[in-house]
Amino acid sequence: MSTQDLEPSPTGPVDVEQAEAALVERYPRLVRIAYLVLPPALGRNRRVLTAHALVQRSLPRRRVPGPRRAEDAVDPGYAYVRGEVLRQALVAGLPLRRLALPRRAQFPPLLPHVWGLRLFPRVGGADELALDQRLSRLSGPGRAAYVLRGLERQGDPEVLRVLASAGVEDPAAALAEADAVDTVDTWDVSRGGADAGGPGAPAVDRPSVVGGQGRRSGGPGAAGGPDVPGTSGAGGPAGAGLGRTERPERVGEQGGPGRSGGRAGRLGGAGGAGGAERGLGLGRSVPGTGSTAGPGRPASGAGSAAEPGYAAPGAGAETGPGRPAVGSEATAGTGRPASGAEAAAESRRQVSGAGPAAGAGRQVPGAETTAGPGHRAPGAGPTAGSGRPAPGTGVTAGSGGPAPGAEAAAGPRQPGAGAPGGPLGGTAPRRPRLSGAALLESDEFDPCALQARPTDLLRRRQHVRAGVTAVVALAVCGALLGLPGDGWGRDGAAAPSYARNPAAEAALDPAAVKRVGPAVWPGATRRDFSVWPARGDLAGDRALLRRALAVWARPGGAVQSSATPGTPVGPPMGPPQLLFAGRVDAVRVVLFHDGLRAVRYAEPVEGTAGVALDFARTDGADAVGSTALVVSRAAGNVRYLTAPWVRETAVRNLLLPAKEPYALARDAHGVTDPVPSPAQTKGCTRWNTLQTRDGSGLRLFTDLGELAPARLLWGRPAAPADATGPEAREAWARTACQLTTVRAHGVRSVNAWRFARQRLPEGAGLGAWLCTRAETWRGTGDRVLAQFLVPSPEVPAALAARSEGSPACGVRDPRVLAGVLWQAPGGNRYVLAAGSPDFASLEVSGGVEGRADGPVLAVRAGAGAEADLDGTLRDGTRRAALR
Repeated sequence: MSTQDLEPSPTGPVDVEQAEAALVERYPRLVRIAYLVLPPALGRNRRVLTAHALVQRSLPRRRVPGPRRAEDAVDPGYAYVRGEVLRQALVAGLPLRRLALPRRAQFPPLLPHVWGLRLFPRVGGADELALDQRLSRLSGPGRAAYVLRGLERQGDPEVLRVLASAGVEDPAAALAEADAVDTVDTWDVSRGGADAGGPGAPAVDRPSVVGGQGRRSGGPGAAGGPDVPGTSGAGGPAGAGLGRTERPERVGEQGGPGRSGGRAGRLGGAGGAGGAERGLGLGRSVPGTGSTAGPGRPASGAGSAAEPGYAAPGAGAETGPGRPAVGSEATAGTGRPASGAEAAAESRRQVSGAGPAAGAGRQVPGAETTAGPGHRAPGAGPTAGSGRPAPGTGVTAGSGGPAPGAEAAAGPRQPGAGAPGGPLGGTAPRRPRLSGAALLESDEFDPCALQARPTDLLRRRQHVRAGVTAVVALAVCGALLGLPGDGWGRDGAAAPSYARNPAAEAALDPAAVKRVGPAVWPGATRRDFSVWPARGDLAGDRALLRRALAVWARPGGAVQSSATPGTPVGPPMGPPQLLFAGRVDAVRVVLFHDGLRAVRYAEPVEGTAGVALDFARTDGADAVGSTALVVSRAAGNVRYLTAPWVRETAVRNLLLPAKEPYALARDAHGVTDPVPSPAQTKGCTRWNTLQTRDGSGLRLFTDLGELAPARLLWGRPAAPADATGPEAREAWARTACQLTTVRAHGVRSVNAWRFARQRLPEGAGLGAWLCTRAETWRGTGDRVLAQFLVPSPEVPAALAARSEGSPACGVRDPRVLAGVLWQAPGGNRYVLAAGSPDFASLEVSGGVEGRADGPVLAVRAGAGAEADLDGTLRDGTRRAALR
């Protein structure tokens, strides 16, 4: 018989735990996505904090529908969290309007927050700066499309669908903006030691901009438009055509950021050396006067460099931002000056070229260029790929300028080919220029690897002084307004807190704490917490008791406080009773009881952090209900403080009913050894319970994450008994894992009883129906579970129905009705239903029709059938199923 249909199988929703696992596992990538999509106008410090805040706020509060298509993401949880991050980042980029209601993402984040520091990612190079400037000119949807395609490796259909689900009104326009960024990037391949244009290396398309249109050139046989005079590839004339500019390959076509790759159809033709794209880049050049390396920056005099930070010795070029080089007339890149020593140091990093090829810049008749960024031959003329001037020349044909009268090298120097090596007699490979998609992985856009700098110290000091002055003025004004005079203050005639109040002062006085002697409980007329003696080696420590009472009355912000539902957490009404004060598991623990609540105070032995305060309602406890309290939780284990009338303690695994319990030792104060707690484990491989023996028999308790353990019972609601017999243990062994549904609910006792037996169709055996009711200390909010047990004893119970606040299965209303969809061993499906003995007939309607006399029913049904179940009691009253 199959039991897969006893509980419905998942249909694709994303759980909170699944989304949390995806968020934690891929947190750096999600924060990077949010940082890139946020508008740069916010500033790097606020973008960093906002990116972290948006990702941390992307967890769902409950189960949500998962992605409807498999290509959304490998992990549905990651797809959902990524969509929420994109949606919030796009909202954060919207401007605040006067009449529109602001959204939460448009405000500065509350958490995380940093005082006194400004955080920003590490500074990248010129390529990262250029890409950041281009992204800043895009809209929020355009940046999102560029990030999804470049960082997430998604194709255009996936990008359009993700943008539409994130709330973008025009995803196609956003994708067009991303295409505009791609047409400006220059893509290079530098894996395996072969550069574009080198012998035997495949040619890779590099987009360029010529008059606002993309232009490509290739090797022999490359498709294109009319030839450009004066240009050539490694094996012949290069064809240049106007058309769609190639973007970097995505999804399965790209080898990854910064790696060579691409489709086979883009590789160079025959001849051993592939063609390389050529373009004007971002600048303009004037023949005979030098070229510019950046947008609209002229270079005059001896020459110019096309990339920031590099100058050739003797070339008179400049490498810094807008500063003339020593002894030179031209600026290049961002225009930083290059001295003679810097130029000599740079010349040692240059790379010689070999063979003619078309480089990344535009070639002028009579000039030759290198076929890749960053490679040139010293003394052999200017380079056209990297934009660095070569020794002995006056012009650099870099990422956009002509170099008249110059020669070109096809790539890195090969032995015995081209001009002689550099100053060091060899080649020095230079880091290739990365594509825009590859730059998205750089440290410039990593908001998890941060640098810290102080804020404006002088302004901060002024603000602190102004804030202190304002607080003092506010306090003085409030005190003046509260003085007696023409009217009453806020509290009227009430005294300040705990001032001249005898009851409050007595409640906080450790000397007034009630203590019961050890000889009181044997002769007491009742046995409960009120006759527990004060125990523990620190019961006389007045300083500890004073701290515990003060924290109970006025818990600070650093106190970790918890309370079972319905338990008041206010200060005691009078001096409480001391139950225990001692050192347990490296903490000092104090247990109080005030007639209504049991209160646990815990502080570490060393240090002041980690103070805990727990409340549990225990009113109406009898001798069994006051058998034990949890005194310590540490490392997944729990220790109990038992009542003085408990004679023996043992541990029983509820999932192994035939196994005998093992003895649990206690110290002189009644504190047990540590026991693995089922309330702190995620799985259900074992369920340890506390078995005690007193003068009247055996009791069974389980820890449900609260201060007072819950009692386990078995039998009819009118007369339940402790679940210590063989039949009760076998039933609880199959239903114990359902106790996780009532954790931290203020449960006092849990009773299970078998309300029906049913002969299964097709001779599958005899099934059983159980009803489990968890009653609380407060008397409301009880939870009821109806469970179905198949004949196999190894199969756990199947949850058929649940209800909260229902009187069913209890003393006031012991009647219960439930049903389940069951699959027989032969494959047929049936609707099984059963009620308590008070039901005279059962009936199903809706997707399945059927009726049966008596308290059980079995009707043939199809897969996924849904039906309504009703029953008629013996007095003629109609009763619906438990829900």
